[in-house]
Amino acid sequence: MARFDIYQNPYAPERVHTPFVLDVQNDHLGPLGTRIVIPLRSLKGFGTRAQGLNPQIQVDGKSVIADTAALAPVPTTLLRRPVARADQWRDEVLDALDTLFGSY
Repeated sequence: MARFDIYQNPYAPERVHTPFVLDVQNDHLGPLGTRIVIPLRSLKGFGTRAQGLNPQIQVDGKSVIADTAALAPVPTTLLRRPVARADQWRDEVLDALDTLFGSY
């Protein structure tokens, strides 16, 4: 598991509106039993994006919105194999976290 890995949402019923989750936890905290993730929501039904808080990224050819304010812990046992990496959107994701926590 690594920061910026993208996983299929481990909660199958939610995949319709939240197909993926993005791991944003520091890699130095590897021994913990959970990882902090940002839900990656489908465009349909998301509503208005907040400037700087909800970057749009591509995963497996799908556009998704990072719902940064909905950070959540997920047990590492539920995060199987990464389906993609968000390295390309690293700066946007870090800016979104800074916007959320007031580090700008």
